Amino acid sequence: MEANHDTETLPRPDADAGFLQPDHGDDGATGWFGRLLAWDEATLLAARRWRSPGRTLAAKALTRLGDASGWTVVGLALLATFSETGTFLALRLAAAAGLATLLSQALKRTLTRTRPDLAIDGFVPLASNPDRFSFPSGHTTAAFAVAAAYAGAPYGLGPVAFVLAVGIGASRVYLGAHYPLDVGAGVLLGTLAGLVARLVP
Repeated sequence: MEANHDTETLPRPDADAGFLQPDHGDDGATGWFGRLLAWDEATLLAARRWRSPGRTLAAKALTRLGDASGWTVVGLALLATFSETGTFLALRLAAAAGLATLLSQALKRTLTRTRPDLAIDGFVPLASNPDRFSFPSGHTTAAFAVAAAYAGAPYGLGPVAFVLAVGIGASRVYLGAHYPLDVGAGVLLGTLAGLVARLVP
């Protein structure tokens, strides 16, 4: 059931208490960081205005495609072609998604930014969360890692993977699973992981 948009949604006093704390001795840095987090939350809350049954169904489908199980199915399908190209693409996918997952999970457990539904009173996400940590978005990191790894790949897989990655990242904000900054960090981290995966022979 969706949250009432007319009800004021407030951050909890301890929201993001351990997330990238700036040096309080520098008022300029503190003010800048506070404004950034305020924009992050406001943008997430504003995204609720776009909710509709059709968009919600599409967003859930995109998020599902970006799950580990989704990438596993794609990898197995590529291997099932029993071709040299299919095997190469499957291995590159595994390298990209695997590295992206390791990096994103390491950062999540280091920075420990809480999910929006745990940090904002009255906020109700449209999908269940696999853990309580938000930064960066693991789905987005993996999706953009695959997109970067597939740049220039045959059969037009590069553009397809990029469009899919954009959709997956947007779905995470739409569903209320992540803040926009979580997704932005996932784009950067995932692209880096994908470029590293391209080094795999």
